[in-house]
Amino acid sequence: MRELNSSTKFFTLLIGTLIIVAVWVTSVNAQAQLTENSKLALNGIGPIRVGMTVEEASQSAGVRLVQTQSGGEEYGCFYFKPQGEPKGIAFMVTKGRIARVGISNERITTIKGAKIGDTEDQIISLYPGQIQITKNPLFARPEAKSKYLTFVPKDAADKNYRIIFVTANNRVISFRSGKIPEVDYIEGCL
Repeated sequence: MRELNSSTKFFTLLIGTLIIVAVWVTSVNAQAQLTENSKLALNGIGPIRVGMTVEEASQSAGVRLVQTQSGGEEYGCFYFKPQGEPKGIAFMVTKGRIARVGISNERITTIKGAKIGDTEDQIISLYPGQIQITKNPLFARPEAKSKYLTFVPKDAADKNYRIIFVTANNRVISFRSGKIPEVDYIEGCL
């Protein structure tokens, strides 16, 4: 009787361990996917990091990245986007590596929760003391009231990265992150 009891305990422990491992693997795998729930950081989005090759990023994100027209091919600057979902994410690639991530999807947020549609005051409150405000040089019409709200990190390790929120009439219309100088390119690859 004692052998049956210890066998039952062992079997129960084994099944419990297998269930925990399966849940953990599923959770880790789900986090590795690039989705609309992925968060934009200074140096990438979700599992994709600035500095990765397109192939590395595709493998890491579980989604194929396909090239789109950038207008900067002659300068070695290219744009890639996820094939299929999620929409509204553009990866600028220079020297064969991801340099910048652009967001035009209203559902994607930064790690701090900033998103398209937020007011300039909301962005400033999410990043207190770290936002530099400049006029958007692409909007010549003063009635558009377009600005760049640039998050400048305090950490020395992040000094070469930025998040730039583009606003019009006090609302975020797009945002991007990446390394300097690419994140600062006003017209993308051009």
